[in-house]
Amino acid sequence: MIIFHQAAAISNYVENQHRNGLHTGFVPTMGALHEGHISLIRQSGEANDITICSIFVNPTQFNNPADFAKYPSTLEKDIDLLEASGCSALFLPNASSIYPDGYKAIHYPLGYLDSVLEGSFRPGHFQGVCQVVDRLLQIIPATNLYLGQKDFQQCMVIRALIDYKKIPVKLHIGATIRESDGLAMSSRNMRLNAEERQRAVQIYRTLTFIRDHFHTQKLKDLQEQALIQLKQAGFKIDYVSLCNDKLEAQERWDGKSIVQALIAAYLNEVRLIDNMCVSN
Repeated sequence: MIIFHQAAAISNYVENQHRNGLHTGFVPTMGALHEGHISLIRQSGEANDITICSIFVNPTQFNNPADFAKYPSTLEKDIDLLEASGCSALFLPNASSIYPDGYKAIHYPLGYLDSVLEGSFRPGHFQGVCQVVDRLLQIIPATNLYLGQKDFQQCMVIRALIDYKKIPVKLHIGATIRESDGLAMSSRNMRLNAEERQRAVQIYRTLTFIRDHFHTQKLKDLQEQALIQLKQAGFKIDYVSLCNDKLEAQERWDGKSIVQALIAAYLNEVRLIDNMCVSN
């Protein structure tokens, strides 16, 4: 695996691959890698000649500076995992490589995606996500882009970014990878203590409850029961939402639309998110 630190060097590398007729896959990350990330690396490896990963903790998408400061870093382990998974190249930029002198942020017209759910509780977050992904796709103009479904709203935001900027990349969304007890794999799980880790699985259990009772109960009743379950488990809840695949809140099911349940909640200082399709 080749490690690049400079934007120009990895841009030249990708352009050389394309001149040789090779397809490139790109998995952008913030590090602290786990099997969820590695599943995307493998997915890319099966479909592309070259797979590139980036590790960059993007400051512009953190509306809470303390959250940015506490974001876990496990670089040595990350490199070992990427090499073992067959990753071809790793981009390890500093902030000045992503946001060089003279960089001016633009406003991305995300519409309601910027203001509902995560957008409501983390103002400015998705503008920061778009900034970094826009820049990364300028530096690494890959054939295919791979993201995980755990960050469902983020996937929709990046799809909107690709459409808005007419970026010539195909987006692939990989299934959420879970621990054996159902907890969605996340870099933030590293911040949970043993007791919190046991309680964290309640998010998955609540999503499963909604799915299992979706066809027999009203959506409003399911939402209220989900809130009770999470509160009893000690969560401070940002939202429990039942939406269609465009993130429009649903009060009743029309019998055919896909409905996604999305949860964001805190266990003490650690904020966890998860989602599940509950209508199938």
